[in-house]
Amino acid sequence: MNWQASWIWSGMEKSPRNEWRCFKHSFELRNGGIKEAKIAITADSRYVLHVNGKQCGRGPIRSWPAEQSYNIHNVAHLLQEGENTIAVLVMHYGVSTFQYLLSQGGLLAQLDVEMASGQILTIGTDERWLTAKHAGYDTRSQRMSTQLGFSESVDARAWDENWKRGTCASGSDQWVRAITVGKPGDEPWPSLLGSPILPLTEEPVWPVRIESLKETTPVSFTTAIDIRNAMDPGSVGHANPVSFVGYVAVVIRASEETEATLGILSRFHALRGISLGGEYRAASDMEGEQPERYARLRLNQGDNLLWLDFAGSDHGTGLHFGIDCEVAFELVSPPFANNAEEDSSPFVLIGPFTTHESIDHRDEVHPLSGYEGFGGSKALDEDAFEHFDVYKSFRSVREVAGLSRFAALAKPIPNSLVSRASMFARSIWKREERSLLIPMNLQSACMANSEPAVIISRTGSETELILDFGKMWSGYLRFEVDAPAGTMLDFYGYEYMKDGWRQDTYILDNTLRYVCKEGRQTYESPVRRGLRYLMVTVSNTTRPVKLYGVQLLQSNYPVAEIGRFHSSDTLLNDIWEISKHTTRLCMEDTFVDCPAYEQAFWVGDSRNEALVNYYLFGETDMVKHCLELVPGSRFQTPLYTDQVPSGWSSVIPNWTFFWAIACLEVVEHTADTTFAKEIWPKVRFTLEHYLDRLDDRGLLFIRGWNLLDWAPIDQPRNGVVTHQNAILARTLKAAAKLAEAAGEASQGIRFEEASERLAAAINEHLWCEERQAYIDCLHAEGRRSDTISIQTQIIAFLNGIAEGDRKSRIANYLAQVPDDFVQIGSPFMAFFYYEALEELGRFDLMLDDMRENFGQMIEHEATTCWEMYPDYADNRPNPKMLTRSHCHAWSAAPGYFLGACVLGVRKASVGWRKVRVAPQPANLKWARGAVPLPDGGRIDVAWRLKEESGGRRFELEVHAPESIVVEMVAPKGYEADALLRRL
Repeated sequence: MNWQASWIWSGMEKSPRNEWRCFKHSFELRNGGIKEAKIAITADSRYVLHVNGKQCGRGPIRSWPAEQSYNIHNVAHLLQEGENTIAVLVMHYGVSTFQYLLSQGGLLAQLDVEMASGQILTIGTDERWLTAKHAGYDTRSQRMSTQLGFSESVDARAWDENWKRGTCASGSDQWVRAITVGKPGDEPWPSLLGSPILPLTEEPVWPVRIESLKETTPVSFTTAIDIRNAMDPGSVGHANPVSFVGYVAVVIRASEETEATLGILSRFHALRGISLGGEYRAASDMEGEQPERYARLRLNQGDNLLWLDFAGSDHGTGLHFGIDCEVAFELVSPPFANNAEEDSSPFVLIGPFTTHESIDHRDEVHPLSGYEGFGGSKALDEDAFEHFDVYKSFRSVREVAGLSRFAALAKPIPNSLVSRASMFARSIWKREERSLLIPMNLQSACMANSEPAVIISRTGSETELILDFGKMWSGYLRFEVDAPAGTMLDFYGYEYMKDGWRQDTYILDNTLRYVCKEGRQTYESPVRRGLRYLMVTVSNTTRPVKLYGVQLLQSNYPVAEIGRFHSSDTLLNDIWEISKHTTRLCMEDTFVDCPAYEQAFWVGDSRNEALVNYYLFGETDMVKHCLELVPGSRFQTPLYTDQVPSGWSSVIPNWTFFWAIACLEVVEHTADTTFAKEIWPKVRFTLEHYLDRLDDRGLLFIRGWNLLDWAPIDQPRNGVVTHQNAILARTLKAAAKLAEAAGEASQGIRFEEASERLAAAINEHLWCEERQAYIDCLHAEGRRSDTISIQTQIIAFLNGIAEGDRKSRIANYLAQVPDDFVQIGSPFMAFFYYEALEELGRFDLMLDDMRENFGQMIEHEATTCWEMYPDYADNRPNPKMLTRSHCHAWSAAPGYFLGACVLGVRKASVGWRKVRVAPQPANLKWARGAVPLPDGGRIDVAWRLKEESGGRRFELEVHAPESIVVEMVAPKGYEADALLRRL
């Protein structure tokens, strides 16, 4: 790309929090037709591009600041003779997330137009462009979660959307010239890389029905406070957990004495309790269905001191809370707080009381992890932090006057960290609600219909509709409405409900507020959301509101659904379908763990997700892109982080190991030796650092997040973890093969030998003769674990650690898991279990496990695969909670194994030039389907069992491209009637 444009921004703040900034430039095209026109564009943090009022692009894809990605959009069809306008909305986060690292605001765009005459016209961002802060977006809207950016609250009355067309009826005085903040190649974006993947889809999806209709009364007051950023302002620069001890105080000024209810509407573990007028209530003693917590309190007429007690670790959830009572009240600052500044909220921070550095467990794996020795109901260690006596004495404060002696420690919390209202809290906490009959005309009007849904709200009440989109989806909300100015529409998306119970997203603010201008209008959100159900609350309207439709623009990587599976077992067919839908939804610009809560690229998850994708869609470019992103985290740690690109400097060693294995698997899948040569030095780099951490016994001894499964395996954050060592042994063997593919076989010898030594050390130190099984771990102090888990046995078996009698014994455990072993807790772990069962040839057990564990998802009407099994669902704060995330790509194992095992399609050579088709019927009668090939084309398979007087026969028909060598094998005990057809 021959860049002639400059990076531009405003002359205001370098990296503003949650800023929505508009840029535009008008130009003329004369004398001749347009042959071709493309815009190369990127922004920090995200952009939406319009040409002559037409939206034509979003981006950029997630990338490291040091390798900033840009997209190229074809726009020739949008340009016209005469005046044209390029308009770009840039959303700058101003905080680090799990897919973005804090940098600075900026826009870089260049339009290159080739005229029919041969003339080339180049228009790039520079000082001639105009910019203005979008006045319609509330910069005080709350964080969605620590993984994501901000929810949105937009007032359509405050900004003229004609700016996208180059004209504005109002607000023209807010537009100023942009300033240049750098040239391409300047810091903080020293390298610019064109996107290696295709643009994502945008497919309109309509609701399938209205789930419920209610008349509701809202609570008096709600808000959300970014406690993490208030306690540690520097935390905007990273996404690590922050530990703190301190208080937040505010004065409630009531017009008269009354009963009130205070509600906590988020899973905020650092909140220890609240105090109103000296009455202290521990968080654990508050009422409500966890994690919602409520306290009934007495407000006196006049000033009432409320303070909240915090001690613990917070990862950025945000504190959503509210106050409800029958009388008028307002929140005011304590009189000593010195927060007369315009940007100060009424809330005051007392503290934080800092921890001693000596116990702040810092290391290269979790460089900013913070002190985790307290939190929730755990007792505070008086030696843990400074000024404990001051912290303790504050607890005796009962009235406003008592705060004066703490004035030196008090500071106002800025308005920017306090939302005007919490739409999440308003959505899930209603003072009153009354169910209404859903008229059939309203039901049909909310679907794809030209007639509007007419919504009537009484004065003082709100109307709530819950729309069911039929399945989980992920993308951008769009709606059209006719309403009076000032009407408020609140949208809240969530994943699951059953029999009137709703699983609210307490660690995700999945909301949008839209304040209407007068008349008919359309709005399309630039914020990605995942949901199945959408609550729409209409309030503050003076006449009936006409809702012409709500859609979700489903957005994912553009894959063809080449894979097929259909069999004599309808339950397995349904399980395959939800595996396919899950994987598709979790393919964005990278694989993501889930479309709702995090939308993060978890490195280890993607190994299994890539394999599932190969059998469903056959996509390889995105897989390589994902794998190439991982080494970018080496500036955070040479061990590579577990999600990228991310501000959370977290390492799960197994996730790095799975990444290295996935690098080999994509090379074997595609025969791409160029990729092998490029990725090999990066694999070698991190594995060498892991080998440096082997102890005197030859075992990996490491402090980190030593995770494999959500089940209660003994997998401490410091010590020798058996499954981790076993996976490392397999990874070292994979590295040797990758080195050979890269033409560096001699370098791989070291890793092959290291693998053998590690396997021997595992067998020497981590086997328990008494239990005849591998123990889970050796703790840091040397204590041998008493825990035996099936997870550890699976990994030892699968990765070649167990041999001889030990391997035979473990094989028996896999066939009949002992009751006293820790059981599998997630579908992610089931993937490795199925790999082991495949090696054993126990396909019957594999299908039975799918029927039991994935079958319960189908029983609960799941349309996507759950993150975990119900017994391990985040300790199940509510028994109705079946899992945290209802759509998790790491859980889609059947999408792979049903094609690889039941259809029996496997590559027999690198790059799939040879294919082996050896179906495993288990207890099925017939099956048919298709598996994609990496270079295009597919393998179609259909088989059927026949029981005849002359014996058992196996009818097998395979369709394959002429260039593919196919070996067809019947199951044991059957005679084959095999037919090969060429596509």
